[in-house]
Amino acid sequence: MRIFNTMTRQKEEFIPNNPDEVKIYACGPTVYNYIHIGNARPLCVFDVLRRYLEYRGYNVKFVQNFTDVDDKIIKRANEEGITFEEVSKKYIEEFWTDANGLNFKKASVHPKAIINIIKTLEEKGYAYAVDGDVYFRTLKFKEYGKLSHQPIEDLQSGARIAIGEKKENPLDFALWKAAKEGEPYWDSPWGKGRPGWHIECSAMNKRFLGDTIDIHCGGQDLIFPHHENEIAQSECANGCTFSKYWMHNGYINVDNVKMSKSLGNFKTVREIANVYGYEVIRYFLISSHYRSPINYSLEIIEQCKSALERLYTCRESLDFALKNAKDIPDDEELIKKLEAGEDVDKLNYVDEEIFAHDDTVKSVKATNSLDEEKDFDVTPLTQDILDKRAY
Repeated sequence: MRIFNTMTRQKEEFIPNNPDEVKIYACGPTVYNYIHIGNARPLCVFDVLRRYLEYRGYNVKFVQNFTDVDDKIIKRANEEGITFEEVSKKYIEEFWTDANGLNFKKASVHPKAIINIIKTLEEKGYAYAVDGDVYFRTLKFKEYGKLSHQPIEDLQSGARIAIGEKKENPLDFALWKAAKEGEPYWDSPWGKGRPGWHIECSAMNKRFLGDTIDIHCGGQDLIFPHHENEIAQSECANGCTFSKYWMHNGYINVDNVKMSKSLGNFKTVREIANVYGYEVIRYFLISSHYRSPINYSLEIIEQCKSALERLYTCRESLDFALKNAKDIPDDEELIKKLEAGEDVDKLNYVDEEIFAHDDTVKSVKATNSLDEEKDFDVTPLTQDILDKRAY
């Protein structure tokens, strides 16, 4: 089995760290709204990957997180006049309604936010505290940018320090955020606050999968900065490779325009499912190569609906044919006799109803295993198959 590794930008033979087990981590949703089809694509794509590996006989430990403490969640809680816990709980439940509809197999673990490895990074000199915030010292990690394949100079040129931040470098990112008034917080060595988004995933990986995992997956939009920052945190804290393989699915466009909340063209799974059902959505999301961008439109989703209906019609026809098929000798017996050059009684190997259409038997020459040409009696239907006219 070969997979495309985002880190090396080439297909590589998949060799897990443990020959009997595969450890996979997938970034899950930030639970402040219903999931959209952009969230659903990695769900379905990497669910297929997980099921295939299990089919191959691997014991797959699949961990996916929920980001349940985040600026967006806090903003939604303030808008609705409820607590952030209530927002997270509500949309985790809504997530499972959609995920179950998409036939997503539950992960081995679905952890929430964990306070973590920041102290280790600080002790090693990779993190520093400023007025209750803790930042990762990016330039100290010499391999920063290796996943996104961007030189550190290019990354620095586009980075800025926001008002109120006291970073050493614009590329440094928050590991711990000091609590602001009205925000949730936890006690820590640096004061009251909450973990940054990137560090949560590193901590959960270490706790549930260990220092090095086999596959880390997610959408292409997470390559930078999220996955790049995960690598920096984890490899500096643990002193080893974070993930052996990286897999990323492509973007989704809506009517040939990149889906974006700022453009207002994003589609939730729920609103599409209310019209077409969940199975059509899953078919749409996995019917293209997982790394290619896909385009959503009413015309395309209608085509997917029709294609799925044809598949079911084909399956029903095959089920009917198998149920009503007559008993005939095994094909291998016929092949052995033909290869040996033996005479074959046609009526023992074909459905007599075939001859009801045309019982004219023709002769055709075939070469057996001894390179001898023999004459075999065939029907016109068989002749059509040999001449590749039948299908």
